[in-house]
Amino acid sequence: MKAKLNFKHTTIACYAGYITQAVVNNLAPILFIVFQQKFHLSYDYISMLIAINFITQLIVDVLSVKLCRVFSPRTLTIVAHICSATGLICMGILPMLCPYTFLVLALSIVLYAIGGGLIEVMISPIVEAIPEDENTNRAAAMSLLHSFYCWGQMGVVLISTIFIALTGYELWFILPVVWSLIPAFNAIAFFFVPISLTSDEGHEGISHMKELFKKGFGFILIIMLCAGASELAMSQWSSLFAQRGLLVSKSVGDLLGPCLFAALMGTGRVLYSKLASRLNIINVLCACSGLCIICYVTAALSDNAIFSLIACGICGFSVAVMWPGTYSLSTATIPGGGTGMFGIMALAGDLGCCSGPFVAGMVCNGIISGGGSEGIGMKAGFGVAVIFPVMLIAGALLLRALHKKKS
Repeated sequence: MKAKLNFKHTTIACYAGYITQAVVNNLAPILFIVFQQKFHLSYDYISMLIAINFITQLIVDVLSVKLCRVFSPRTLTIVAHICSATGLICMGILPMLCPYTFLVLALSIVLYAIGGGLIEVMISPIVEAIPEDENTNRAAAMSLLHSFYCWGQMGVVLISTIFIALTGYELWFILPVVWSLIPAFNAIAFFFVPISLTSDEGHEGISHMKELFKKGFGFILIIMLCAGASELAMSQWSSLFAQRGLLVSKSVGDLLGPCLFAALMGTGRVLYSKLASRLNIINVLCACSGLCIICYVTAALSDNAIFSLIACGICGFSVAVMWPGTYSLSTATIPGGGTGMFGIMALAGDLGCCSGPFVAGMVCNGIISGGGSEGIGMKAGFGVAVIFPVMLIAGALLLRALHKKKS
């Protein structure tokens, strides 16, 4: 079977890998309202669940720099999918068996976050390593790859919302178990597809890291952190924001909030994959960050629920290029950085994914604890999150200035 498969099958498996990561990162937010009502989890506990996911991924990112030198990419990718499937199954089963709901949810999240972290580190360099004649436009391929995260997110939101609308909250535990089938089958696929990426033995040591930072890698890490924070602060909270802050139904809120967010983010990434060769990535990152600022400000200040929901959706388009664009920017700026470079970038991105929604959630909880309403609290959280796209613009302009000075 292995001999019959080619790099097109590898690419398809990588697409499915990003769909798995979308499930890992976006299923729980759809169930936050269930966790609140059924298990009585407050905003601070929900914020901690978000943080646990991305802190675990952060730890995996740090460890992956070493793991990539010891284990083959195939082994790490298979383990990633097995952990993702196991964590999702545990999320559906353990809360029904154990009274310590927060602890078992946290354990489940740790398991699938290990998988999500490894997927983030391994999938992009696997695609980057596909031979040139199979994949000639790296920036386009990277953007198209990351668009499958968006289609996965859209599918998770749409299918899960429809399921809950038809069956109610009582059967919520079926969802994680069903979604676990995707990483389970993809783990099998990665046993057989060809992988040209090798272990990262040639890129190690402090000298290699110093060389990366001399080329502006520090600014790339700032951009990556802000990309993750700008994307996740909105995508993690938009469903609950629509229901609690804007007082619309769960179905309407999910469709006009996270579902529209994912659809427009995917559209933006596909569009960029077609235009990548003709665009300056730093200009694109700055323009998208400007639009992101407008979206966050609108969601924070508008009294019109429809305008706020549309702003949440358009925010998906504004952040579309940030994550894959930063990967492409790094390979163009620092060619030959190795898998370790991707691991450190994933670390910065996941730090942003953790800090963005966590900061927004803590601001919201602080407002509510002080006597404010849920709507005012969540709007305040989005208002504070504006700092991330602002910092992204600053990082991009500083990177450009550095390279103009060197040239």
